[in-house]
Amino acid sequence: MLTLYDYLPSQNAWKVRVLLGLLSIAYDTRIISIFEGECRTETFLKLNPAGAVPVLGLDNGEAIAESNAILAYLAEGTPYLPSDRFARAKVMQWLFFEQYHIEPVIGSLRYWTLTGRLERNQAMVAGKREAGVRALGALERSLADTQFLVGNALTIADIAVYAYSHRAEDCGFSLADYPAVDAWMGRVSETIGPDYPVHPYSIDPHSHA
Repeated sequence: MLTLYDYLPSQNAWKVRVLLGLLSIAYDTRIISIFEGECRTETFLKLNPAGAVPVLGLDNGEAIAESNAILAYLAEGTPYLPSDRFARAKVMQWLFFEQYHIEPVIGSLRYWTLTGRLERNQAMVAGKREAGVRALGALERSLADTQFLVGNALTIADIAVYAYSHRAEDCGFSLADYPAVDAWMGRVSETIGPDYPVHPYSIDPHSHA
């Protein structure tokens, strides 16, 4: 059976939980106490040398790190990753976009805001906010005439980009400023369903500064 090395407040890990659920794939969960240093142990670093969650442990003992790589692995041969060459490349485009323009921007601002670290990172906040506005603007333009990011059905591109972008209001962005993005988020939420809650950092007593 697959093992998901997880940290519940992580939206990167949330992506993987969503796809595993949509594909009805059974798996074991191993919660990693990241603020207590468990992701820096020799054992965990053998799974992911970068020392980050999520990691997917395969039943043959191998492991895959990086959330979007895990999504691509799980989605292979399913409707969530198109077989058409162009459509597949477009999915990859959005996976790369998410890891460069969404997760390190909105994800970081959200993390700092919710864990009391915003002030200590104040020098970077303005730049992150400007980058977040640009990222949401790019999404707004891209979603003006399409139901989903690639074609007319949910793919792992939508799951990946939605994970942190739909929490943008947690760190001060107004989704009302981006009506096409807001409508897309509604479609993604409806398609995914209600079974994948976003866990607050407050469930981890070690998460706050």
